[in-house]
Amino acid sequence: MSMQTGLATSTPQLRTYPVTTDVSVAAPAPLREIARVEPSSAQRNLRTEPGPIRFIIIALAIAFLSVFVVLPLVVVFASAFSKGIGAYLAALAEPEALAAIRLTLLIAAISVTLNLVFGVLAAWAISKFEFTGKTFLITLIDLPFSVSPVISGLVFVLLFGAQGYFGPWLQAHNIHILFAVPGIALATIFVTFPFVARALIPLMQEQGTQEEEAAISLGASGLQTFFRVTLPNIKWGLLYGVLLCNARAMGEFGAVSVVSGHIRGDWRCLLYTSRCV
Repeated sequence: MSMQTGLATSTPQLRTYPVTTDVSVAAPAPLREIARVEPSSAQRNLRTEPGPIRFIIIALAIAFLSVFVVLPLVVVFASAFSKGIGAYLAALAEPEALAAIRLTLLIAAISVTLNLVFGVLAAWAISKFEFTGKTFLITLIDLPFSVSPVISGLVFVLLFGAQGYFGPWLQAHNIHILFAVPGIALATIFVTFPFVARALIPLMQEQGTQEEEAAISLGASGLQTFFRVTLPNIKWGLLYGVLLCNARAMGEFGAVSVVSGHIRGDWRCLLYTSRCV
């Protein structure tokens, strides 16, 4: 009992201090404000061109586009409507013009359809698989870009002409390639060969194969994977390639002029004739 009383009396008394209400702690600055360093005027000048230089560059770009793009278009439309819109519509209603338009649309439909199918298959194979001859296939796809259209038309003449490699056999079987629709279609297909494939290959390589592998692992077939996974991802790139292919097919002149003949008024060369009017 005495020990407990001694412990109780020996317990030190705790001091109490009055609470101060005027103590304020500043809030820390946000991390963004701490990390943000405003560049000096010297640094900003290093990253931007001076005003006169920017003005000269923009003026040169606008002048280049005006001379090589806008001015030719203005001249074409001015020449087309120089005699009035009535004369222009009357020229379009001529039999030769209508036949040329039909032939141009037919050749464009054939070449765009075939190049669409080949371009999608080639892009699929090149971007999704590794195989022997892949580099060679890419080289073949790019070949029409490096060959003159006139030279490509001459190649078809050397192959299917009367003195060409297949000429005697074609004549013996009464098959006409040159100066006919098949020759024009072949030349146009060759010239427009790379556009769809070249528009899709970088896009499909960038997308990778993860989504297709996931679809196949979930039980989707090859066609289901293509139409439900791959095609929605490449639809805009595919549209871009088709538009380029169609524009080149409808505007091609060099190869078509070689394989279609130069006889004005002949149905076999109306495409060439319409582009010379």
